[in-house]
Amino acid sequence: MSAIHRRGFLGRAGLAAGAIGLAGPAASIGASPTSPTPAPRAKASRPNPIGVSTYSFWQFRGERLGIPECIDRAAAMGFDGVELLLVQMRDTSNTALQEIKRRAHSQGLALMGFSTHQGFVHPDADRRKSEVEKTIGQIELAYALGIPTMRINTGRWGTSGSFDQLMANKGIEPPLEGHTEDEAFGWVIEAIEALLPKAAECGVVLGLENHWGLGRTAEGVLRIVETINDPWLQMTLDTGNFLENGYEQMEAMASSEVPLCLVQAKTYYGGGRWYALDLDYARIASILRGAGYSGWISLEFEGNDDAEEAVPRSLEMLRSHFS
Repeated sequence: MSAIHRRGFLGRAGLAAGAIGLAGPAASIGASPTSPTPAPRAKASRPNPIGVSTYSFWQFRGERLGIPECIDRAAAMGFDGVELLLVQMRDTSNTALQEIKRRAHSQGLALMGFSTHQGFVHPDADRRKSEVEKTIGQIELAYALGIPTMRINTGRWGTSGSFDQLMANKGIEPPLEGHTEDEAFGWVIEAIEALLPKAAECGVVLGLENHWGLGRTAEGVLRIVETINDPWLQMTLDTGNFLENGYEQMEAMASSEVPLCLVQAKTYYGGGRWYALDLDYARIASILRGAGYSGWISLEFEGNDDAEEAVPRSLEMLRSHFS
């Protein structure tokens, strides 16, 4: 893939922002006058802390493994932190959230990420508004847990039917009849802008992930985050979600003026559920160090081997490259 030109994104995204909005006039685009100037990023010079997503212990297979059990396993295996998958949480009462926080702290683990789902790619303004309200509630959960960053995604058209079919099509799906991707970028941009006041209030950085839908490519992610240009919207890079020209796309995200706030590192020991990528983590670590990334690496094990063996093996491999 040729180098991605961010200036091109900004030009195209200016057109997208005028598309159908949540309701009423389109929101203004760009950083607010009071937004702080981001500090320049130096070359990374210290080891990256390594956490694990609770997804690694469950993968949407069988009975949902609870968050407390995942925290205990992460501590026993030697991780530095844990990324929580919201759909894996059995109880979101404040009592349950504070118990999760206490349990992690008592074992020396940081709660370093919160992975959530959104669906902003839809022509119905009321439905998008409902997704915004849902996501604001998720930001408040992250705040209650003391988690500094929350993964968000664009959502997708839903024309593939099942997720299995989407994976069979390499994440590509056509727009709903009568609508365009430019329209959808406008919907997503306006929806995310509506989240930013709550993110700033709670001190939770939103990380837009390359996670199918309009975020299937680095170009799509960058088109959104560079158009919005707000310090409370950054990027979550998933190393396993680029199915073509992966290293070039990772480099495009890492080198953007919009920072990465989290890197999710996929491993596939035993073969993948939908696919398996032979990821060169020496190369990935070099890309991230060159871009000055010194933040968290969060393991997402998505292989078929037993997690009790594959997750520690993955940790050892990641330590060797990010230490």
